[in-house]
Amino acid sequence: MLSTSEIIIRLVLAAVLGSLVGLERQRLAWAAGLRTHMLVCLGSALAMLVSAYGFEEIITHPSVTLDPSRVAAQVISGIGFIGAGTILFLRQRVVRGLTTAAGLWTVAAIGLAVGGGMYIAAGATTAITLVILAVLKPLEKKFFGIRKARIIHVSLTHSGNTLHTIAALLQQHNLQFDEITLHPLEKAESDGLRITLNKTAQQPAVLKAIDALRQAAGVQEVSYLTQ
Repeated sequence: MLSTSEIIIRLVLAAVLGSLVGLERQRLAWAAGLRTHMLVCLGSALAMLVSAYGFEEIITHPSVTLDPSRVAAQVISGIGFIGAGTILFLRQRVVRGLTTAAGLWTVAAIGLAVGGGMYIAAGATTAITLVILAVLKPLEKKFFGIRKARIIHVSLTHSGNTLHTIAALLQQHNLQFDEITLHPLEKAESDGLRITLNKTAQQPAVLKAIDALRQAAGVQEVSYLTQ
């Protein structure tokens, strides 16, 4: 059986290692931040301690057979519920939060390692995780940068072009789009058109299409933005 001081050291160390990863996520203002990562790592360490040392008295009975790894194993699958809560499916087929969910899963594994006394493995994993989250992100953006969503807003009269006409105009300029939405404006007899361009759309084609839209019948105003 572990001493009280050893148990406390493992729990505190798990909270500290979890906080290091949590600080990086907190800096980016994600929902799962400092406290969430600390609690996940701390709880995983406690689960490992209970799994490995919490049933020692029961195991001494000759008629009892227990697998001490089963409690700890459930942490890996159970953490998926928390990770799923950090994943957001946004419009335009954009999914966010996968990295944070993976970070929570890794922090849970770090907690299990600390609870099992594998300090070197836990420390090394924490260091590697921080490198992946903080250091590799700028490189990823530089070499594999994801293009921002590009949106064209069009204000047109009710008697102007239809959605079919606008879509045909975009296709004439080889401009792919993911979504077109039409909504009424506060101005009388005017509608607002929101065109979400596909990531494959080239900038020269976008500018040409905007010029064509401005000259189209019934179009009052055209604006272009990225977000």
